[in-house]
Amino acid sequence: MASLHTNPLFARLESAERVLVAGAGGGFDIYAGLPLALSPIHQGKHVQLANLSFSALEGLPLDAWLAPDVAAITPETALHQAYFPERTLAQWLGLHGYPSTVHAFSRVGVQPLRAAYRALIEKYDIDAVVLVDGGTDILMRGDETGLGTPEEDLASVAALAALDVPERLVVSIGFGIDAYHGVSHGLVLENIAALERDGSCVGAFSVSRTTREGALFVDAVAHAQHHTPDHPSIVNGSIAAAVQGGFGDVQFTSRTRGSELFINPLMTLCFVFELEGVARNCLYLDRIEHTHLIRQVSSAIELFRDEVRQRPPRRIPH
Repeated sequence: MASLHTNPLFARLESAERVLVAGAGGGFDIYAGLPLALSPIHQGKHVQLANLSFSALEGLPLDAWLAPDVAAITPETALHQAYFPERTLAQWLGLHGYPSTVHAFSRVGVQPLRAAYRALIEKYDIDAVVLVDGGTDILMRGDETGLGTPEEDLASVAALAALDVPERLVVSIGFGIDAYHGVSHGLVLENIAALERDGSCVGAFSVSRTTREGALFVDAVAHAQHHTPDHPSIVNGSIAAAVQGGFGDVQFTSRTRGSELFINPLMTLCFVFELEGVARNCLYLDRIEHTHLIRQVSSAIELFRDEVRQRPPRRIPH
């Protein structure tokens, strides 16, 4: 049993020496995990970064691939590509003197993604995995009226659920952001309560700009926005704005023009769960187990949704 004065995530990682922090949902998700990766780095632990990639990995040279569907991305990788969050993060890491390799997983189904995770875990002898979602749709069971964009998130959960690693955790940061994608955060809270009841909720804490890691996260997001001006991350921009004390309709990119944002302090909270519990909470995980393509994951979820009675949105009465 943990003590109240200890951080719930890093207490679980205290005995780990080789940590993998991975973005679950693709795009810029790995940025949401950056504060969680920097803290163990600052403690002298060996940390690897990875992300399910939305970039065009097919044209990478053979020597970039560590194994099928997982490539090592450096600051010099595929400079001709404008949108490449893994490379942009590698460049920021290099500028700040950190190890500057970010691993990119292909956008595939559960079976090849699991094989890629296994190869990476074995290569670096990983003893703890932290799977990070920028947003909350990784916590959706499948019977909610709105699921957000669950395909990549739950493919990542399913891939790791069958791997033998001493510590496997899921972190969700950015409460409220997925409302834009139809997620009811009243139902998110209901799901978190269910995870608490079955012993899978580890705890929560906030990312603060007064910490070294929080300040570096804000800097990394600003760097990414500058270097990806046509497609900056709304999720991480929202979290960074909240970390800096923004509130309400804080517009930080033209991508949200015409939408009213609700930036608020809850977006800085990291909710931490045991991955096994998140996997058990998902009602359709068995339906996507044998998938090889991401479109098979999408189809399996759609079929499940046709069969299940959906829970209506739940209002938060505050």
